[in-house]
Amino acid sequence: RHGLVDGTVLYTDSTHLKANANKGKYDLAMIEKSRSDYWADLDRAIEAERALHGQKPLKDKQREPQVKETKVSRTDPDSGYMVRDGKPKGFFYLDHRTVDGKLAIITDTHVTPANVHDSIVYLDRLDRQRQRFDFEVGAVGLDAGYATSGIAKGLEDRTILGVTGYRNPTPPKPGMMRKSKFDYEPETDGYRCPEGQLLTYATTDRNGYRHYRSNPAICGDCPLLASCTANAKDERTVTRHVWQDARERTDAHRLTPWGKAIYKRRKETVERSFADAKQLHGHRYARFRSLTRVACQCLLAAAAQNIKKIAMALTKAPKPATA
Repeated sequence: RHGLVDGTVLYTDSTHLKANANKGKYDLAMIEKSRSDYWADLDRAIEAERALHGQKPLKDKQREPQVKETKVSRTDPDSGYMVRDGKPKGFFYLDHRTVDGKLAIITDTHVTPANVHDSIVYLDRLDRQRQRFDFEVGAVGLDAGYATSGIAKGLEDRTILGVTGYRNPTPPKPGMMRKSKFDYEPETDGYRCPEGQLLTYATTDRNGYRHYRSNPAICGDCPLLASCTANAKDERTVTRHVWQDARERTDAHRLTPWGKAIYKRRKETVERSFADAKQLHGHRYARFRSLTRVACQCLLAAAAQNIKKIAMALTKAPKPATA
């Protein structure tokens, strides 16, 4: 009604809240890995890809969620054990927050255990805002944690321009050749190695990655073999996601003038919002235990911040007195 939120540009990020739980008191359990909210679409894309190459559909067992050994807190089982580069280790929660680009008013907050990746819940929360507030979102600004093929494809399907931070590729083992040395050729659907050999399509795995493999008969006599692969069969494999094209188009937005302007606003919107929450609203620590109670804490902090922003925006600054 007052035009304080327009919903055309949204910024999303997450921050961690230290759980009220001793990091040394836990049990080990086999837990299913969290699946992205676009998993059903990816599953269909994988089956179409395999059918195109004359391969059989994946068996039901191959499509089951992966499980991994996970630390589960005895004090607060809803929290998640966080292991991230540059972050403290222990039991935490994540507050996934979205703010509007106009005045940085918070439009969504969603709490998960800290071992749930930022990208897992993103598209579902974006859709919730579009439906609930009737937002016509034109662009979103995200950090590198959201730079995935699945999110890029999801944004394109929703005709939303995504601007994401640069994500460093996983480095190879010391002395080994990077994937970037191999050039993808769309016309042949293969990768060309530095020595000119074409790596051809072999299969598509359950995570949506195509596997391109070299010819061991050629690789065996290659002068770059030692720095290319340690495979006993003298075979190099390069992977490419089925939605990699969408990822590359989204990555290109970051380098455009409008993309740079959108990304620059992140520090003035969602990053500033989290900084205020931590400094003024006790957002460094979870004051309660259980996901529901921590979610209430985050919602109250967001409401308080929004009330202050709205009050400031609707209150005219007093005019200086004239002599």
